[in-house]
Amino acid sequence: MSDDAQPPELILANARLVLEDEILTGSILVKHGRIAAIDTGSTMPPGAVDCEGDLLAPGLVELHTDNLERHLHPRPGVDWPATSAVIAHDAELAGCGITTVFDALRVGSMRKVRRSRYGRAYARGLADAIAALRRANVLKIRHQLHLRAEICSETLEEELDDFGAGDGVGILSIMDHTPGQRQFTDLKPLRRFAKENDGMSEDEFAAHVAALVALSERVGHRHRVAAVAAAERLGAVLASHDDSTPTHVAASAAAGVRIAEFPTTEAAAAASRARGIAVMMGAPNMLRGFSHSGNVAADTLAEAGLLDILSSDYAPASLLQGAFALGRKLGNLAAGLAAVTASPARAAGLRDRGRLAPGLLADFVRIRLHEEMPLPRGIWVGGIRVA
Repeated sequence: MSDDAQPPELILANARLVLEDEILTGSILVKHGRIAAIDTGSTMPPGAVDCEGDLLAPGLVELHTDNLERHLHPRPGVDWPATSAVIAHDAELAGCGITTVFDALRVGSMRKVRRSRYGRAYARGLADAIAALRRANVLKIRHQLHLRAEICSETLEEELDDFGAGDGVGILSIMDHTPGQRQFTDLKPLRRFAKENDGMSEDEFAAHVAALVALSERVGHRHRVAAVAAAERLGAVLASHDDSTPTHVAASAAAGVRIAEFPTTEAAAAASRARGIAVMMGAPNMLRGFSHSGNVAADTLAEAGLLDILSSDYAPASLLQGAFALGRKLGNLAAGLAAVTASPARAAGLRDRGRLAPGLLADFVRIRLHEEMPLPRGIWVGGIRVA
């Protein structure tokens, strides 16, 4: 968003302002895209937007979403144009109250092993499409890159080499989907996916698993080293994915990991917290009360005080809804919303957003409740209403 597109002044008043640790009635003055002042009370300054007592929270910050891939491949075997997919994804997230997104792009593909999910490289081209749309100033919200480095793949190193410091990669996560460990310790979910989405027979699935395990044994260590080196070269925050044991966490900490994405057990979450690594769980998991892969439930970690950040993962609307569910679980709505605003911004090293405070970016979501369902009623990015 260009500076010359920002209105000189905006006042949002008669709102319940969601601060990091409390909710207060007040108003916010915006000048040139940033918060200029915050006042308490229900006064209505001339020319102000009347929020009618609705909640006004910082714009949501999404660190890991596969939603863009859904727009790229809306049906099995269907490839949608990248520019169209990014624009549709951008509009969907804006409508859900998300004002900053780290678009998760997989790096690491398969040439020989049959698995359509990781069948070919796409990240470099998609990153170029996002960058072009950002330069054209046509996107509604703020987009950054999150590279998901697939350890169990054939092309990880060459795909990582395609990215440089100028690409603005903010997060790099180390993923390892080798069958029999981490997310797929239990092979039943992987078997179901392979049969339903890839049409594999039982014999084909067995051969597929054996090939992936052999591949991981051959390249796994080298790919981990390459992923850690790439994060350092790109200046990206390093994240782990699906750590399951304290041993996994110890290795993540030694590599410099700062975010634990979707730890699969309470033991791994506790070990992450003990080492100062922020714990992120899926908002769909929080809402459903269980993991679709059979791993630890997000609300179990919330009850244990081990949950820092929520991610919408595959369902953008779940981020705001999950924050309210977490707030109800904690008995503290401000704390629930901090898991999708202040906490992810802090973990990603973004000091200019995620909170309502003078000097920060004027990114907001206005929220009204309908039968306990939070409804976005207005979204502003840099003081400009985008949805």
